[in-house]
Amino acid sequence: MAISLSDQDKNTLRTAAYGAVSLIAAADAAGSPHKVATHGSIALASATGPIGHVLAERSKIENLDGKSVAGLADRVLPALTAAMDLLRKQDPAEAENFRGTVGIALDAGVRARKGEAGPVLTEMRRKITEALAAA
Repeated sequence: MAISLSDQDKNTLRTAAYGAVSLIAAADAAGSPHKVATHGSIALASATGPIGHVLAERSKIENLDGKSVAGLADRVLPALTAAMDLLRKQDPAEAENFRGTVGIALDAGVRARKGEAGPVLTEMRRKITEALAAA
């Protein structure tokens, strides 16, 4: 099934995916946030299918430069839920592709850091997973 996405829909998907990586990086502020962000973003750039095309588009993602993790979460967590809702309505398989893509990006980011993920990182991962499942 082909999906039809407006520019706003695409922006929501990019905000959700890259924002999730930004949240994981912010949650690792005492560790290696740049490494986490780099590995997570590389994983997103490796996505396939319609989601891969959307995530590969070169466009500015608005409002991912929050002044706090809470501000970033206020923008990203609802975008994750909205992205899943939007995709489920058009193509449930593509919604699962998006969920899997974000999950792989988070895993790649977490694995890029040294040592075991601490409680802050684990809790942020849980919040992102819940936002993806809330739709």
